[in-house]
Amino acid sequence: MTLQSLLGIELPIIQAPMAGVQASALAIAVSNAGGLGSLPCALLTMEAVRKELEALRAGTSRPYNVNFFCHKPPQPSAEREKAWRAALAPYFREMAIDPEAIPVGPGRAPFNAEAAEILAEFKPAVVSFHFGLPSEELLARVRAFGARIMSSATTVEEARWLESQGVDAIIAQGAEAGGHRGMFLTEDLATQVGTPALVPQIARAVRVPVIAAGGIADAKSVAVAMALGAAGVQVGTAYLLCPEATTSAVHRAALKSEAARHTALTNVFTGRPARGIVNRVIRELGPMSAAAPAFPLAAAAMAPLRAKAEARGNGDFSPLWAGQNAAGCREVPAAQLTRALLRL
Repeated sequence: MTLQSLLGIELPIIQAPMAGVQASALAIAVSNAGGLGSLPCALLTMEAVRKELEALRAGTSRPYNVNFFCHKPPQPSAEREKAWRAALAPYFREMAIDPEAIPVGPGRAPFNAEAAEILAEFKPAVVSFHFGLPSEELLARVRAFGARIMSSATTVEEARWLESQGVDAIIAQGAEAGGHRGMFLTEDLATQVGTPALVPQIARAVRVPVIAAGGIADAKSVAVAMALGAAGVQVGTAYLLCPEATTSAVHRAALKSEAARHTALTNVFTGRPARGIVNRVIRELGPMSAAAPAFPLAAAAMAPLRAKAEARGNGDFSPLWAGQNAAGCREVPAAQLTRALLRL
């Protein structure tokens, strides 16, 4: 079965769910162009999830994907939070921020029963997960309304595990990919390999369709991924300059600058490795900081620094998520970009 017939789409193109830089508008545009648009829900309240799903239902009759994180919330550590705020103290002073006024909060909630209940009302064609899968009970609730299930694998071992859990397709996330690593069976960054190496390894190891992700930004890279055994591709960074994306002004400026050529995996924004454009705080604290609290707890103390810096027009403390190939970023409508990805 082709990926298109499995997911009910015309083109083997999936728009990567990118929390914080898009809402339903980008997903609608990609789905209407024949690809699979995706709605990221990791940063949304349940009320906001419902609102965006209503917009999707009104904006397209085509299949779309709804994406959730499924991490295990960590036990907060007062000692680690104190160490993290001590590491950020010089920046708090520089930006005239009172650290005592910054609340401690999780910032990102994993997929739960309430989310499953809302999805059952809207019945999206595809539901995808990052950081593994939720419980068998929650998965059963998603399967009950007929959704196809996808999740990210960063190693062959993760891919085999996902297949054993009955997923319908696996996203092979190469090390080039922007945003959070989907790794869930290991924390060892040395296991993370590039897309050209990962895709054929996973394609040989599993029977379900494999979707290549990471460094794919134009028709040539799509063709290479397919030649390596991918049934389709997932593209994220290339969409960040599209008018339908909600990418911030400082993020857009960084993507259009020489800085976009230098990205790194860093944990300083959330506590978990994610690829973004190297900026001041990554250079000075990281990229991988031992002081950062576990995901997603590192984000709370960084948030006011980001807000104040962005108000001044700079991204020194912003997570400027981007993959290693930002060359495909174009300020064109998402539908046009989607179709161009298959036009050599």
